[in-house]
Amino acid sequence: MTIKVGIVGYGTIGKRIADAVGLQEDMKLVGIAGNTFNYRIKSAISKGINVFSADHRGTDLKRNGVCLAGRIKDLLGESDVICDCTPRGVGKKNKDKYAKAGVKAIFQGGEKPDIGDSFVAQCNYDSAFGSNYIRVVSCNTTGLCRTLHAIHHQYGILSAQATMIRRAADPWDIYHGPINAIVPALELPSHHGPDVCTVLPGLNVFTTSLHVPTTIMHMHSVTADLQKPASAEEILELFGRTTRVRIVKNSDGIRSTAEIIEYARDMGRLRGDMPEVCIWEEGVGTVGDKLFYLQAVHQESDVVPESIDAIRAATESCSAEESISRTNRSLGL
Repeated sequence: MTIKVGIVGYGTIGKRIADAVGLQEDMKLVGIAGNTFNYRIKSAISKGINVFSADHRGTDLKRNGVCLAGRIKDLLGESDVICDCTPRGVGKKNKDKYAKAGVKAIFQGGEKPDIGDSFVAQCNYDSAFGSNYIRVVSCNTTGLCRTLHAIHHQYGILSAQATMIRRAADPWDIYHGPINAIVPALELPSHHGPDVCTVLPGLNVFTTSLHVPTTIMHMHSVTADLQKPASAEEILELFGRTTRVRIVKNSDGIRSTAEIIEYARDMGRLRGDMPEVCIWEEGVGTVGDKLFYLQAVHQESDVVPESIDAIRAATESCSAEESISRTNRSLGL
């Protein structure tokens, strides 16, 4: 079975999912839909990707010489699944179009949880199996779910607290960053904790967040009270066998998020992406039943493998274990 995938929105996440779909043996990229001509659309054309108009006429695209493959209704008609990678709130407006076309849809974490089944592949793939609408949760929520799920499954978590130290904007974004300030999110808890619970129901987790003057990655400072005690060595061993989690070491000269991204570039990762959550070996510690660790999350790429797995879950094409294995292998994780 070849799954035909269309992508609506070709920004930070959309272009990465498009490339990832192209690497899957069981998927075919039908094309992308956009409104405005820009360098991203130009790069898609250079890769031979079909471009569809996301609006009625595609005026701006045509004005700039784009030979359109059709309108969005044509993309929907040719696709089994749509990955909606539009800005926050737009996906909700698009959902009716997908429903009328009878096409399944994968949304991103900027949308509210009621748009579809919240999803992190290694946590709840089976609960989204066959779903018409799946919401791949945000980069921060994905990162928290990967590590908290592993810990809770092995040792049990009585309660967890996490502070999100968030990048101010993506590297390309000249409109929201950089900033010369530390900006606290004055909501308690921050939205990340409740969002984690849409994937891991019943987990007692409380989160806070703040923005800092960087564009590279997010950082999480996590504390968890465990039901069963564990040593730092045991936690590191657990993280070492947890999919999409990477242990990094200060002793290797990786002291910062900047060096994580440089490491990804040196590994030959496309765009210098690091889809794995990175945990510092030296930053894992335990005192009694209390666990501490630091993790870094690459906001541009960690939800990409989850989106690929969500496509397979929606179409019931294979099991969680098989999908995660295929995705990891294709992306070199």
